[in-house]
Amino acid sequence: MTSFKEENQMEKFTLTIPLKHKYKVTMWVVAVILVIAIAAAAYFYIQLGELKRNPQKVAEVEAQEVIAKVSRLIILPEGETPTVATVTDPERLKDQPFFQRAKVGYKVLIYTNARKAILYDPEQDKIAEVAPLNIGEPR
Repeated sequence: MTSFKEENQMEKFTLTIPLKHKYKVTMWVVAVILVIAIAAAAYFYIQLGELKRNPQKVAEVEAQEVIAKVSRLIILPEGETPTVATVTDPERLKDQPFFQRAKVGYKVLIYTNARKAILYDPEQDKIAEVAPLNIGEPR
């Protein structure tokens, strides 16, 4: 038969092992989360550096993404890369019929040679308007 003192010590011993184990597991989890956070921060820092070095490239990539999305909705003119613009102030454009439905964030694809303009809503992934482009004679 064990004494009360020995049983009490055994209880303490069995209770301290799981606490140490929990502490180790917690430390590993914190370490993994810290490594993931540092890796994510480094990735976004590098991306920010690329954006600052070459904003033109970022704009080209964004334009290609818009063109790809619109090409799933309508057949686009071939052999020409459009100028892509973003509507920032639709109130200034309301007097033009093409921009009647325009909202902030809409994209405008302008095909100069094909003489076509497309108003695209990226949020709803819909074409809001298509119109012929009336500009001077192509050179």
